[in-house]
Amino acid sequence: MQNGITLNQFLIDEQRRLGGTDSDLPALVNDIVVACKIISNGVSQGALAGVLGGLGTENVQGEAQKKLDVISNDVMIEAGKRGGYVASMASEEMDEILPATPQGKYLLLFDPLDGSSNIDVNISVGTIFSILRCPEGVANPATADFMQPGTKQVCAGYALYGPSTMFVITTGHGVNGFTLDRNIGEFVLTHPNMTIPEDTREFAINASNTRFWEAPVKRYIDECLAGKEGARKADFNMRWVASMVAEVHRILTRGGIFMYPIDSKTKEKGGRLRLMYEANPMSFIVEQAGGASSTGRQRILEVQPTGTHQRIAVILGSKNEVERVVSYHKEG
Repeated sequence: MQNGITLNQFLIDEQRRLGGTDSDLPALVNDIVVACKIISNGVSQGALAGVLGGLGTENVQGEAQKKLDVISNDVMIEAGKRGGYVASMASEEMDEILPATPQGKYLLLFDPLDGSSNIDVNISVGTIFSILRCPEGVANPATADFMQPGTKQVCAGYALYGPSTMFVITTGHGVNGFTLDRNIGEFVLTHPNMTIPEDTREFAINASNTRFWEAPVKRYIDECLAGKEGARKADFNMRWVASMVAEVHRILTRGGIFMYPIDSKTKEKGGRLRLMYEANPMSFIVEQAGGASSTGRQRILEVQPTGTHQRIAVILGSKNEVERVVSYHKEG
């Protein structure tokens, strides 16, 4: 614990330090924090609260919805509407954007429960969010107003629901992690100035898709698997949780590279992960922690969005490994 600094106090202190006068952003983050506490409680109760299992429905992505997907989405919607700071919001679970408060300064995007396929087997899941400024003079934003590259994010973060609940956030001035102290009901600063090591010997990728990979990705993974006897002259460990929040959190705490590259199976869709509420916020966090993030061909934060549910290839984590994969793509 860092002198018992709560997330709310941290946000206020950071705003003062940076000379800011807008209190709406800290207030909006606090509304999101409350939502994440509610979701955390639901996840921790699991079968006791009757929230496990599916609904027999699909979201706009064509993915089967879990009960907690819908519950978490409703909780995040309520958070976005609560304080009047959000003009409109977009979610993985909603077909279209949802208007909130016409005078709101911000646009909120979120994946309410990332990795929800893990819920029923009690593996870590999380919530991801991204905050953009609503264009000046726009009272009722349309989908086009959300089409801002990741470089325009004013804040991004995630909550991790694991053995402990954590909240990790950046406002563009580094990355800090907070752990929920259930005794006082507050997130307390426990991981200040999180930094990703430039080098790593750990990679995360869904190896079941090997036969679909492009040559640069296959080359990189083959080199890792070859270990000390291969070109890299080093042994690598492989990880795969099927929860982006869990994967990125591991990278933030000890380094690594996470890859969900484009392949022959996902090429027609543009990739597997969603740009606006998965790739962009996580890339913002990773870059602020000293890491790198790319599609293999372009910096993710510079991609011009074309839709709220746009899919994209994702390669992020320790800088030197990401740059190596990018160089393989450049070589063809």
